[in-house]
Amino acid sequence: VQLQASGGGLVQAGGSLRLSCAASGRTFSSYHMGWFRQAPGKERDFVAAIGRRSGSTYYADSVKARFTISTDNAKNTVYLQMNSLKPEDTAVYYCATSLAPFTLSYGSFVSEYNYWGQGTLVTVSS
Repeated sequence: VQLQASGGGLVQAGGSLRLSCAASGRTFSSYHMGWFRQAPGKERDFVAAIGRRSGSTYYADSVKARFTISTDNAKNTVYLQMNSLKPEDTAVYYCATSLAPFTLSYGSFVSEYNYWGQGTLVTVSS
């Protein structure tokens, strides 16, 4: 499975961006997809996850009510709509896919994912 993330950029605080992650290859074997982010000097943190079959979604507390994850299975693409962006949302955003169903961690662990995209930079200015 190959993942290609896009849509990052520079935006002012309060603005919006939509990230896309296009999957190719053996996409039928994917159970759920997630978005993570990594700020300079920090660990890669969970943002959101979605079950490709169930449509179930899970979010980090820091982005609830501001970000929305969705998927278009026909296009093998997952999206992350980010609204009301804050400077602390600045990071490289990575998409990932798992070949196993959700565990009790609901897709929030880096170790759950088998394939990763290359990342797209989101910069939110104050």
